[in-house]
Amino acid sequence: MIKKIVRWMWKALLWFFGLSVASVILFKWVPIPFTPLMVTRIIEFKLDGGDAIYSHKWVPLSDISSNLQKAVIASEDGNFLTHSGFDFKAMQKAYKSNQKGKKLKGGSTISQQTAKNVFLWQGRSYVRKGLEAYFTVLIELIWGKERIMEVYLNSIEMGNGVYGAQEAARHWYSTTAKDLTPREAAGIAAILPNPRKFKASNSSAYINKRKDKILRVMRHIGKIEY
Repeated sequence: MIKKIVRWMWKALLWFFGLSVASVILFKWVPIPFTPLMVTRIIEFKLDGGDAIYSHKWVPLSDISSNLQKAVIASEDGNFLTHSGFDFKAMQKAYKSNQKGKKLKGGSTISQQTAKNVFLWQGRSYVRKGLEAYFTVLIELIWGKERIMEVYLNSIEMGNGVYGAQEAARHWYSTTAKDLTPREAAGIAAILPNPRKFKASNSSAYINKRKDKILRVMRHIGKIEY
């Protein structure tokens, strides 16, 4: 019986490894139509008795303003272009901040957030964090930074039921992702900690301060070279 269980577990592990690598290779080239979070949100809308809000349109990175790329680097992951998927200094800083009882910070990189959004479920657990690290390594090795940024900006939640740069630009500023100004890009990046609560336009004083800070950091980011 023990041998059978071990054999089954070994086969399951091999299947998981094979399918995970295959899916990462596939999505290096194929646009990602939806993510687990999108499905979760639709279910939540239905359970609340409302209509499912879902706004998403994939566009290539060449059709997303460099202003937005700089804005998310400035706000979410300053070392995105140089780290290998994990920013250990940021993680250590977040850990110390959390230990002091301050507002919880995750220290997750854009790569980690992309791995979680595309392949995993939401929530906090050691299992999910372990799988997040695994998929982060895979996408860093197989996708590279440019593809990670493209997937990130096409997949993340940027409003209530709004996903990706193209629909966020339309929703918040009635423009396209390619034509976002630095201020507009900073506005979208500023709400990413909680895009269902905050507004990128007609923003609160708190978000306006975040916009100003992001804009200051953006000025020090030169030409993005992946």
